[in-house]
Amino acid sequence: MPRARRPLWKTGLRLFGGLLLILLLLTLAWAFAVWRAMEGSKPRLEGRLALAGLGAPVAIVRDAEGVPTITGASRADVALALGYLHAQERFFQMEALRRAAAGELASFLGPPALVLDRQVRPHRFRARARAMVARLTPAERAILDAYVTGVNAGLADLGSRPFEHMVLLKAPAPWAPEDTVLAVIAMYLNLQPAVPQREMDRARAEARGGRAFADFLYPETTPLDAPLDGSRLPEPPLPDRLVPVARARGGEVREAPLPGSNNWAVAGALSTSGAALVANDMHLGLSVPGTWYRARLVVPGRLDATGVTLPGAMFVVAGSTGRIAWGFTNSYIDTADAVIVEETRPGFYRTPEGERPFAVHQETLAHRTGAERLEVRETLWGPVVGRDALGRLIAMRWTAHEPDAVRLAPFLALEQAQSVAEAVAIAHTAAMPQQNLVVGDRAGNIAWTIIGQVPARFGFDGRDAVSFADGRAGWAGMLAPDAVPVVMNPASGRIWTANARVIGGNAYPLLGDGGYDTGGRAARIRDLLFARDRFAPADMLAIQLDDVSPRNGWWHARLVAEIRRRPEDPALQALLPHLAQWNGRAVPESVGFRLVDRFRRLVLEGLYEAWLGGVPEQGFRKTYAPAQAEGSLRRALEARPQALLPPGFSSWEAFLDAKLAELVEEVGDDPADFTWGAYGLAGVRHPLSRVLPFLGRITDPPDVPVPGDRSTVRAQAPGFGASERFAVSPGHEAEGLFHMPGSQAGNPRAPYYLAGHQAWVEGRATPFLPGAPRWTLTLVPEGRAP
Repeated sequence: MPRARRPLWKTGLRLFGGLLLILLLLTLAWAFAVWRAMEGSKPRLEGRLALAGLGAPVAIVRDAEGVPTITGASRADVALALGYLHAQERFFQMEALRRAAAGELASFLGPPALVLDRQVRPHRFRARARAMVARLTPAERAILDAYVTGVNAGLADLGSRPFEHMVLLKAPAPWAPEDTVLAVIAMYLNLQPAVPQREMDRARAEARGGRAFADFLYPETTPLDAPLDGSRLPEPPLPDRLVPVARARGGEVREAPLPGSNNWAVAGALSTSGAALVANDMHLGLSVPGTWYRARLVVPGRLDATGVTLPGAMFVVAGSTGRIAWGFTNSYIDTADAVIVEETRPGFYRTPEGERPFAVHQETLAHRTGAERLEVRETLWGPVVGRDALGRLIAMRWTAHEPDAVRLAPFLALEQAQSVAEAVAIAHTAAMPQQNLVVGDRAGNIAWTIIGQVPARFGFDGRDAVSFADGRAGWAGMLAPDAVPVVMNPASGRIWTANARVIGGNAYPLLGDGGYDTGGRAARIRDLLFARDRFAPADMLAIQLDDVSPRNGWWHARLVAEIRRRPEDPALQALLPHLAQWNGRAVPESVGFRLVDRFRRLVLEGLYEAWLGGVPEQGFRKTYAPAQAEGSLRRALEARPQALLPPGFSSWEAFLDAKLAELVEEVGDDPADFTWGAYGLAGVRHPLSRVLPFLGRITDPPDVPVPGDRSTVRAQAPGFGASERFAVSPGHEAEGLFHMPGSQAGNPRAPYYLAGHQAWVEGRATPFLPGAPRWTLTLVPEGRAP
């Protein structure tokens, strides 16, 4: 008798169950491998280790938070030891930096990263980095090679690949000298857009309403500006009519990073130590581990530098040496231009020397499941980055493309500077992402200047795209060192910067406007510095933690006035008691602050969306509005000109009715629940936990509300904030203060993982210098007994 056939559904069920079992087993095996990788890749903390390349023994003494003091006989030996530690603690971060700068993220993270690679690869930074390494002096190359040797030794000394590499099923490749240059270039990309964004946005505005409309939407000044020299710039006139220009679709660009960094200094006459007192809090995207790796670098008799280092590079980025202390904020000066490319025939364009062919590069964007081809056309001035809204072919002229866009010697020289004057002179030889350098010395002197190369433009002001084809406009190289603006020892004894315009007069057109922030934070810092005549580090920390928004006071008054004009609306009237408690502070329990801030955002986004015909379709921003939109918004709401009334509304009153209705809908039934803290979470997460949330249970700190907002000195948004805070007088480092979010360690199994993060959350002062020794590791030259 023939055997009965098994029903098809039962066979399918067995197959499905088998596949689920296989998938479960594979998942468990992968999870076990990741756990083993965490255990195996913990940093070496103690003992004695022989390494090739050392000239003499190096002592690495860590404190309880994992902060090392590295003591060696030479700067090269210290660089090698620092490279060893960076690889042991932060190699995944270093991997991400070099791949991001080279436009190679997708081959590591997968196809979703292609959108970033497509933006970055046209700049061909890997090829440029190799060329920069070839140009280094022997002295620079010796220290770079020592650092690279240390990185690869640290990577080899891990018992397993970094756990993130195991999560991604990728083996780490050795570190190369060009990768250190790429790590610095990654900071260009972090701090400056990869396209000439401001010119592209102005072209969009010009296409919709003419040049006057572009000037109004993208002004050079705000009512809150607080430059060091007290200068004022003229406001553009209100457009009385719009003059559309024939245009082509295009010009979508990536948004520049959120401004938020602060630095300032007071002269020795105003400090409790008698030395200059410098405060710095560089604001960046927040993650675990953090951007910076703390370290103290010591070569007895020659160097004692404490501060933050960038994993991937061998120098102190900001800190103190006993002789000087310095810090940075992103300058937002104009470092790039949109060049109109005049095509003469297919494959050729016009230059002052005549017709020239495009240089064409065929790039391969590899990703985990395949690859795509990208043709890059390059001009004499830089790569072609697209067409603007007026249909013009645009190339990008950028200081990051300079043959020496990254110079290592000035970083190392800054560690040796004896005075403010010497530090300023070194800054004017530096090539790096352009920053506001604020520096003070042991004698009490203070100064501000731009560190990094400043374009020497001729024939145009840099605001709009222009053709360089006839030679009447362009760059005459970079500004000479003695032409770069400096403010040294002002009569007030106070210097401050906060991503906004720092100076006016004849210096302003030299620096240009690359997207300055509104001056609200700078004004608040200025006012707090002038509120007293004596400062200790704790006083500086109090300013860094200030959570009052000068900008939002105007919007509070506007929102209250608009609600009172609508007494018949009970939902709006229910907001007034919360607005009556307004004190301008962005604190978690405040309902009023969130109401005001959200109202402002709804108005801003609504106006700029209407004015510019939509929202950006690519990149990461929600609006075309610049940071300096504040003055334009206020003037539009006060004057309410018909020419600027958003289409679809019969009156400005109707437009505001719509925005208030949106606000009420977002608030919901109980305004008491609409607190700033419900939005203002720290958002400090590991990059991989954002796509693999279960990993966050191991890697991420608790996500808690923190005070602050983009418009406050304590600039804060979810996933964005102070990447460090310090206040220190050179020669008095033992009195200095420091804290940092995230973790010194990259491995959750390290004994000091997340140590110090809670102090940052609470705004609690901790010492600037490393603490008492907890672990000691001695590196010795290869050939000596381990």
